[in-house]
Amino acid sequence: MKEKAMDAMQRFSKAMFIPVLILPIAGILIAIGNVFNNAKLLETFPFLDVPILTGFGSILSGSLVSILTNLGLIFCVGITVGLARKEKAIAGFTALLGYLVFVNAMNKFMEITDHLVKADALQGSGQTLVLGVQILDMGVFLGIILGLITAYVHNKFIDTEFNGAFQIYGGSRFVFIVLIPIVVALAVALTYIWPFFQYAINSLGTVINHSGNLGVFLYGMLERLLIPTGLHHLVYTPFLYTSLGGIAEVGGQVFEGARNIYYAEIADPAVTRLSDSVIWDARGISKMYGLLGACLAMYHMAKPENKKKVKAVLIPAAVTSFVAGVTEPIEFSFLFVAPLLFVIHAMLNGLAMVTLNILDVRAIGPNGIIDFLLYNIPLGIEKTSWPMYVLVGIAFFLIYYVVFRFLIGKFNFKTIGREDAGQETKLYSKQEYKESRSKKEESQVNPSEGEPSMAGVIVEALGGAENINTVTNCYTRLRLTVQDSSKVDEETLKNQTGASGVIIKDQNVQVVYGLQVGSVRKAVDKYLGRLEGE
Repeated sequence: MKEKAMDAMQRFSKAMFIPVLILPIAGILIAIGNVFNNAKLLETFPFLDVPILTGFGSILSGSLVSILTNLGLIFCVGITVGLARKEKAIAGFTALLGYLVFVNAMNKFMEITDHLVKADALQGSGQTLVLGVQILDMGVFLGIILGLITAYVHNKFIDTEFNGAFQIYGGSRFVFIVLIPIVVALAVALTYIWPFFQYAINSLGTVINHSGNLGVFLYGMLERLLIPTGLHHLVYTPFLYTSLGGIAEVGGQVFEGARNIYYAEIADPAVTRLSDSVIWDARGISKMYGLLGACLAMYHMAKPENKKKVKAVLIPAAVTSFVAGVTEPIEFSFLFVAPLLFVIHAMLNGLAMVTLNILDVRAIGPNGIIDFLLYNIPLGIEKTSWPMYVLVGIAFFLIYYVVFRFLIGKFNFKTIGREDAGQETKLYSKQEYKESRSKKEESQVNPSEGEPSMAGVIVEALGGAENINTVTNCYTRLRLTVQDSSKVDEETLKNQTGASGVIIKDQNVQVVYGLQVGSVRKAVDKYLGRLEGE
């Protein structure tokens, strides 16, 4: 039972990537649109105050805010596509149809049973408009629930076929036929059931928000501690996109979730100070500053003869963390050889968020310096207190450096550059990666006789094609399910394919490749003879 539960959570976490990873792009574009309408910026640079630029900014930010008000639909389609085992495009289309059926079924049932409140009394009633239709306000949970149900029905009945005159009702048509009564029945049931869930969720949100800095610390610590399992998305997603992260009215519309509120507030010129919900998205201190201090400590504690190699390895990893917020190559450099350092790192991440909260800092940098500059600088000091964010970051750079250097020396941790003879714990330098990728591309196009392609090496290290059940990827990891995890060769994956970490949990295998994971996934799919997404 435990293995099945973990496998289900792993698959759900992978599916969440589809909608979650696209939303930061919308946020960045909203921030860019806000730049062209920032009063202080236009005063400083009056040549930007022209209708074509301000109009473009208004259209850009205004149009993308609509994504935030339709997260239910986005999550419904995204999760269904992520969980579908085959015919993913058809699964997504079916999810869209199911969502439309649910919304209108609930509206009609609430109308018949006199549950609908008047349109001018929606505020605080627990009801809202979804695609212009008035139903219960279930937020992103509606998309998650329908996505899970649609994916289950799709996977169970997509291969159903009939003979004779009923043949046209097989496959995807039968999936939709089965889904309709389920969705309608669900709409009726949730009309009575959901208010109790909503009360429980709101109560939990109240407890968390009233737990003060303890809640903030636990959130920040768990968000890092669950990195090895790949389930950390299940910690921060509810806070960023549901009422657990706060509820606020911005520009006459109600938004739920820290990131949704933040995006709405930065797009609204009338907002003079960002709300405190932003603390649930202030995760950039450890990425932009802390892990840089950790890298410097590991470099200084490396053996003298290895420092040149360590510098070549850690500098690209540190730059990636600082610029893009991709931390796993650094974290996996000490996660397995010194787990205590990883626990300390998670605790410091939580402590950094508490520090920002105590100092009333509203600046964020969830994905590195690029996000930090786009989101905070144009908004000004009054809205974000971004200079204090930088000072806190510098302080945590020093804290990470001192703590990591002390613990590495105290416990003689075999961090990078301190390995015993015959052992190697390494990341891949930029030059090594380029050489590896060049060889991989060359071998994929025209491999030498008897020499396997890089994708072939990966597949063989995973136990061979017959051992691989599914292949997917997230932002930095190749995620697979295998028949027998004991056949996975971790050393080959690390030393010959550029992986900076391998995590095995039952039949779930995660191989950390960083930002190039997309090209790795495509190469593996091609080698296995599978269409992408099969």
